[in-house]
Amino acid sequence: MTILWSGLALGAVYVLVAIGYNIVFVSSNTFNFAQAQLMMVGTFVAYTGLVTLKLPVLVVAVMATVTVMILAAVEELVAIRPVADHQNQLVTTLGAATLLNGATQLIWGSEPLTVPFFGSNDPITILGGRTYPVEIALLVLSIVLVIGLGQLSKRTMTGLALMGVSEDREAAMLRGVNVRRIAMGAFAFSGALAGVLGLFVGPKTFAVATLGAALALKGFVALAIGGFGSLPGALIGGLTVGLVESFTALWAGSQYSNIAVFTVLIVILMVKPAGLFGTVKERVV
Repeated sequence: MTILWSGLALGAVYVLVAIGYNIVFVSSNTFNFAQAQLMMVGTFVAYTGLVTLKLPVLVVAVMATVTVMILAAVEELVAIRPVADHQNQLVTTLGAATLLNGATQLIWGSEPLTVPFFGSNDPITILGGRTYPVEIALLVLSIVLVIGLGQLSKRTMTGLALMGVSEDREAAMLRGVNVRRIAMGAFAFSGALAGVLGLFVGPKTFAVATLGAALALKGFVALAIGGFGSLPGALIGGLTVGLVESFTALWAGSQYSNIAVFTVLIVILMVKPAGLFGTVKERVV
């Protein structure tokens, strides 16, 4: 059971990255390759606030949220808004990711930094398996966010506008939806979310300059398995990746984890090309 809890916690981290991907994808119909790097910055800000400056947790949470939210908004202004073609936007967001990778390494160095968890660090036993409070927190957060964001998308005007843009961007514009504002809001919100989640992800993964690249790949796989634009798909996809990775490392060795993960991805996409919960959009022209 210990490996099960570890796999679920690791998968929850991938879920959180995939949620950020989904928010931007739904609003802009593009893929933000820098989302994982934004979360990485959140872990570094958490380390700086908690360890270097020794600030209260709430202050650090606000600091991380605002810092990463501003970075995400700047990315939208610089890497998305001036670029019309979605394929070119993939390149510009990849450039933003590379820039953040280099900047974090210059500022904080290349050594892994331990981010303390503001809760208890004592192991607990659940259903015969040992886990840690931060791992349970990650799992609970991923589930709560999927449910909460799903409800917001159905019950609020902003959420309905976001879904309208996702379904038909031109029709949403004709109905008076400010598409640019929706895109900026989605980027800023995904950045704010990545920032505050750094306080939870950092204690699990450490704050290290290579974190963004590792999370970006697995978060993308989680999204592809679950289906682009689907929050439940992000949850199932992320947890699947985490469990496959953990159990493969236990049974066959960590060197085979990526092979197993991509094998599962290929099999699922062969059966359901749009992912487990994804849908193929058809449009009459």
